Amino acid sequence: MGGGIMKLLSCFLILYLFLQVVAEASINNSIGLPDIQGKGEVAALYGIRRLPRINCRFACARRCMKASRKNVCTRACGTCCFRCHCVPPGTSGNKNSCPCYASLRTHGHKPKCP
Repeated sequence: MGGGIMKLLSCFLILYLFLQVVAEASINNSIGLPDIQGKGEVAALYGIRRLPRINCRFACARRCMKASRKNVCTRACGTCCFRCHCVPPGTSGNKNSCPCYASLRTHGHKPKCP
């Protein structure tokens, strides 16, 4: 009779440990930790936020297509896009949609980004 109780207790212990692991895994996934493949966008536990990648070359070509000095515009836009990871829509203005882009300044305190 003592051997049967020990087997039963062992099974309950194994079941308890398994449920503990499953519960911990579900909690980690619900707070936004990256999954095993690294597809998680936010690691809330560490406060890490990944900025979305955009195609700066394409976005700046679209932004500077009507500029009188396209090379200068594209170079400045590329720097701003690399730093801010965004480019406002359209060929001019609309800087309120990308505050970082609008806040960058040159050494002379003029707006850096076209």
